[in-house]
Amino acid sequence: MVAPILKEPDPLLHRKALTVPKITSEIEGLIETMIETMHAAQGVGLAANQIGSPLNILVASPNGERGGEIVLVNASLTRGRGRAKSPEGCLSLPGISSEVSRPGSVSASGLDRRGNPLTLEAEGLLAKILQHEVDHLEGHLFLHRLGFWNRRRLLRKYEALSNSLRQIKL
Repeated sequence: MVAPILKEPDPLLHRKALTVPKITSEIEGLIETMIETMHAAQGVGLAANQIGSPLNILVASPNGERGGEIVLVNASLTRGRGRAKSPEGCLSLPGISSEVSRPGSVSASGLDRRGNPLTLEAEGLLAKILQHEVDHLEGHLFLHRLGFWNRRRLLRKYEALSNSLRQIKL
């Protein structure tokens, strides 16, 4: 099942995610919905709050292929190293992107989809995806990593695009 992706300024995108106490059949179903939604939107990562769930779950697929997705429940970043600057966009802010500076490699930990402890050492695109999605789970968008003027410019562009889309739908 594909779920609708929440768009800025939905308040759920700005709330810290809740801890998942245990993996249940409902959580497994949510994970499957997240994976299907991510692929349907041609994304490489998705946080649960982007589809309306307040839970701390992320999915990632750096190569965009089905079957090799990474699932991290109760995700947290434990260490970042180096710096890398690259373009970043977001399924919750369609139509805009910007260069974002983040650590080039990270350690992330949490639980896998079966509830087993999982630690990931990631670099490159996977490191960026994990950081982007953990930001979502903390209630932040990639815009929060930008300077004031760049963030303001992008928000104005996003608002103009959103208004244009609303007018087309009317």
